[in-house]
Amino acid sequence: MAMRHLERHRTHRIGWLRAAVLGANDGIVSTASLVVGVAAANPSHAQLMITGVAGLVAGAMSMAAGEYVSVHSQADTEQADLTRERAELAAQPEAERNELAAIYAARGLAPELAQQVAVQLMAHDALGAHARDELGLSEAMGAQPIQAALSSAASFAVGAALPLGVTALVTGPGLIAWVSGASIAFLAALGVLAARTGGAPVAKGAWRVTFWGALAMAVTAGVGAWFGAVAG
Repeated sequence: MAMRHLERHRTHRIGWLRAAVLGANDGIVSTASLVVGVAAANPSHAQLMITGVAGLVAGAMSMAAGEYVSVHSQADTEQADLTRERAELAAQPEAERNELAAIYAARGLAPELAQQVAVQLMAHDALGAHARDELGLSEAMGAQPIQAALSSAASFAVGAALPLGVTALVTGPGLIAWVSGASIAFLAALGVLAARTGGAPVAKGAWRVTFWGALAMAVTAGVGAWFGAVAG
């Protein structure tokens, strides 16, 4: 009996990892940008904290609702495709078998072998074979709305709490610099963590997250400063 070759892949993490990274990144960027933008208009420290807390709560709920709705829409589409495929398998099994064989032949199998593979796979799990090879659906990549919503909300709250914590500790004219610098460091750490978890290049992941976060904070600070000058 041949020994099974074990490999470690990370595709099973895609569902929750995407939602968690998006939530944490959005939490850091949006809260830091909100704090920096409002601070540029010279409010009181208490007003700044209230704004930050409100942004954390609203952002977490918004992320949860948005992820749930969007991922649930994806799940509904997947289920509709599976229902249609199930009906086609029942009505035209031979045509569906030929379709599956054509897919395998296009991937490099000889036509005769492609037919044999299609016959055997459909005998084992016809719907599963078509879902995987015709529709591109798999268990690891399947939409999970509740998981995505909870991951996004929790990670957003954690991400938002980081710049908010700096805001609570720092007062005075140096607040904007502290929040901006700390948030950039948080974003770089998030990029490294996400890259390591997903098995991607660390430097590229950290740079990508940090650059766009810093740009968002710079734009928001400029808008806040401009409105503060106008209001003043």
